[in-house]
Amino acid sequence: MTNTLPSIEFSDPFAPLQADRELALVKGLNVLTLWHREYCSGYANMLDGVYGASSEATCLADVPYLPVRVFKHFELKSVPNEVIVRKLTSSGTTGQQVSRIFLDAETSALQVRALASIVQGFIGRQRLPMLILDQEEVVKSKAAFSARAAGVLGFSNFGRHHFYALDEQMQPKWQQIRQFLEKHQGTPILLFGFTYVVWQSFLQAAIAAGQHFDFGPDSILVHGGGWKKLVDQSIDNLAFKGLLAKHFGIRRVSNYYGMVEQVGSIFMECEAGHFHAPSFADVLMRDPISFEPAASGAVAVYSLLPRSYPGHAILTEDIGTILGCDDCLCGRKGKYFHIHGRIPKAEMRGCSDVRAN
Repeated sequence: MTNTLPSIEFSDPFAPLQADRELALVKGLNVLTLWHREYCSGYANMLDGVYGASSEATCLADVPYLPVRVFKHFELKSVPNEVIVRKLTSSGTTGQQVSRIFLDAETSALQVRALASIVQGFIGRQRLPMLILDQEEVVKSKAAFSARAAGVLGFSNFGRHHFYALDEQMQPKWQQIRQFLEKHQGTPILLFGFTYVVWQSFLQAAIAAGQHFDFGPDSILVHGGGWKKLVDQSIDNLAFKGLLAKHFGIRRVSNYYGMVEQVGSIFMECEAGHFHAPSFADVLMRDPISFEPAASGAVAVYSLLPRSYPGHAILTEDIGTILGCDDCLCGRKGKYFHIHGRIPKAEMRGCSDVRAN
């Protein structure tokens, strides 16, 4: 498999200019489209039904894509069942269908390397004492992981002396947290959690209990996903960061945008407050009505990582805006963008309307 599929350069993924990275990206995505068409019959049927005998893409906008919703309805995989090492599922409330993503060893390894190259470009290579703002039970399963568990395990690689801050009832262990801080006094702390968990089970819980901590100016919180509960309470990114600074002394906060359908290809928030695409992934906005490329619209995500399932080009149900390219104040090259939130009552149509078998 490794001899036929595109190789990926993981070193300094924010250095290449957009024009250079897009040439390599489109070439690699074309190879992946052919690969998945040959080895995933469901994907081939959907492509034939929507795109017909489409020719090779010459630009990112021409790469065939799947609506993210298809992963909730079909089990799409491009490798035999016996080589699947892990199944990931998206987050969802009771009764909701969840996406099912199947990983083989190669795809899993590529995702680990990709995540490392992205995150280290923001927090550095030094492994810091790590406070995980979640319960340890979330990572107990070995065969099937939720998006939340996959995130916790993936980011755990960047820390040491891991401590789970919440108990089985999702309540903070205040005394043990203070002991953790005392043990690592004078050392920056890496904190990680999913946005809604950080907000509800840590920040809101601290405010209600009158708890205050000083993690120090060099500690950093990385968080992502689950903004809806904050938006419903009129809490935006700036207000969220302000409360973290007020109650915990945390001033380095980096949000990230990502999804279980493309684990590894996350888009991190820079010091200027913008999401950035790494060289082996990209984004494109499409008008929600015409699906033509636009400055603002439905977010399409592209990645060279998915080998075991056809997730290399996906149209999400989020709305975003391309802010610029190669000229962000943080110095990182490539596209940078903003996510506004979910499409109201999102139900993107397209390939999901075509039977997979």
